[in-house]
Amino acid sequence: METLLNDFSPGLFVVQTILLLGLIFLLVKFAWKPILNSLNERESGIQEALAAAERARADMQNLQADNEKMLQEARSEREAMLKEAREIKDKMIADSKEQAKVEGDKMLKNAQAAIESEKKAAVADIKNQVAQLSIAIAEKVLKEELSSNDKQLKLVDSMLSDIKLN
Repeated sequence: METLLNDFSPGLFVVQTILLLGLIFLLVKFAWKPILNSLNERESGIQEALAAAERARADMQNLQADNEKMLQEARSEREAMLKEAREIKDKMIADSKEQAKVEGDKMLKNAQAAIESEKKAAVADIKNQVAQLSIAIAEKVLKEELSSNDKQLKLVDSMLSDIKLN
């Protein structure tokens, strides 16, 4: 330690102190400000990046919410369309059934009318044939009954006795 005190030079100490203060001044003037500025810029850049990421996350959530909303609307629209299609189908089926019933009733009435008409025509034809047959039989019976004059006079007498005069 004594050698250290013996080698101490106050002039050298003052010069070294001035040089140290000059170096500190130069570092503050030219190095510290740019270093602090770059650190501040970096910090603000990081803050901006974090804010941009937060905005992007919020935008993504909004997009997801919008997508979910559009999906829900599409589902409800699809359900409404399917419901409407089912109602139209049911209405068409009911209309077709009603029309088929009306057509069936109409065909049944036409068939019944045709049957009735054919029945009346057949009855009329049978009556006509029975009448013709009756006339033919009566004609044959009358020819045989009225073949002689005695039989004719007897028939006239019996008819006159049946007739009552007023």
